[in-house]
Amino acid sequence: MPKTAATSPLAADPSRWKALVFIALAQLMVVLDATIVNIALPSAQTDLGISDGNRQWVITAYALAFGGLLLFGGRIADKWGRKNAFIVGLTGFALASALGGAANGEAMMLGARGLQGAFGALLAPAALSLLAVMFTDAKERAKAFGIYGAIAGGGGAVGLILGGFLTEYLNWRWTFFVNIPFAIAAAVGAWLVIREPAGGRNRAPLDIPGVVLSTLGLVALVYGFTRAESAGWSDAVTVGMFVASAALLAAFVFVESRVKSPLLPLRVLLERNRGGVYLSLGLAVIAMFGLFLFLTYYLQVVKGFSPVKTGFAFLPMIAGMITGSTQIGARLMTRVAPRLLMGPGFLLAATGMLLLTQLEVGSSYPALILPAQLLLGLGMGTAFMPAMSLATHGVNPADAGVASAMVNTSQQVGGAIGTALLNTIAASATTAYLTDHAAEAAAGGPAAKLIQAQAMVEGYSSAIWWAVGILAASSAIALTLINTGRPGTGGPVASGDGAEAEAEVKIPVIAH
Repeated sequence: MPKTAATSPLAADPSRWKALVFIALAQLMVVLDATIVNIALPSAQTDLGISDGNRQWVITAYALAFGGLLLFGGRIADKWGRKNAFIVGLTGFALASALGGAANGEAMMLGARGLQGAFGALLAPAALSLLAVMFTDAKERAKAFGIYGAIAGGGGAVGLILGGFLTEYLNWRWTFFVNIPFAIAAAVGAWLVIREPAGGRNRAPLDIPGVVLSTLGLVALVYGFTRAESAGWSDAVTVGMFVASAALLAAFVFVESRVKSPLLPLRVLLERNRGGVYLSLGLAVIAMFGLFLFLTYYLQVVKGFSPVKTGFAFLPMIAGMITGSTQIGARLMTRVAPRLLMGPGFLLAATGMLLLTQLEVGSSYPALILPAQLLLGLGMGTAFMPAMSLATHGVNPADAGVASAMVNTSQQVGGAIGTALLNTIAASATTAYLTDHAAEAAAGGPAAKLIQAQAMVEGYSSAIWWAVGILAASSAIALTLINTGRPGTGGPVASGDGAEAEAEVKIPVIAH
């Protein structure tokens, strides 16, 4: 039997499973930070004297830096080496977190959040691309990406629990300080156990025009959606941001097609399987971020849950994601084509979301919200696992960092779009309901409070219907665009650089 990539010495790194622990820990820290600060924001705003108009910048500063610099961070990881980028990213993230926890005013807080986002943009693609180059056996790769996918999907909900606990029982500053032990443990562990395969660096000169255009274009896009949430879609600055983003990103694509060493080789983006992953995952995250927002407000404002109780109320979704990733996705990844996991996975998540369209003020948590979360978690976990693995499908290892960055970019942009778009839909539906029931609301007393609660729930339900449609679209895209078969079936070959990369570096693609 001829020696294959899966049985080559490259696949036998004895430290790969230990490395996975520290890579997963770092990924958990980054994902946690996307939601943990949300719970602490009201307390931090009061302590630091941040105005209502500026409080959104505590979230936006992180999102802009993270989303805008991801492609740059991915290419830096390819150039420096993923282990080096991983450790630098962890160190910088820890220092920025310490700065945020020690903040004595608005400027210091916003600066810390921007730095967190910048170092997160270096750390996240380095973590994912390390998995891509260290796990080469198909079955081991499925397990590793199953664990990573569960963390990527469920970490946000864990952040709600941890944020609620730290804010309620300690102090909001601990939502920043908690990152420091995570980062130290992951950095020390990575230094000791990660052995990055040789020959995978991209030594080409850095594409400076590409860096500038992509960063400005993504920042404009994320800021446009963030501003739309507060200022409206017809606001002149909002429209200007979208126009600027379209022009900058179009210029970026033009430059990338012309330069010798592009920041984002278009072959990475245009290969149909990776393109299908980026698009379907970005859409799915739109639905997920909207749901986190609405369920958090529903449970705390309408049902009166405390921050800690609200966090624990998300546990069924986390359990579903972990089960879907590690027990369904990872076990079936080597037996069925990825699209047959992603397509049905997104549809199962849409079914869970469909249940939540029935939300009412008096809805039962055990009868409605719990089963909906389980279905949503199982579906997203099952779909996330092959999506994370396919992100580096057939890619040349020298481009693994930037290919990984595209997954994070699609998630980050999807999150910004989801929060703004679905929140705007919900607000419009709430306003319409209050207008229709203006006489009852004007009466005052318990009846007026009930109308207010019903209006909020009506808004959430309307937005969740859109989320159902978005998840259905994710499923259709996955089933249509992703055509790779399971490992070893001789399915369609990845276009562009896939076959060449597999032969050159002996890292197997998901299918041949």
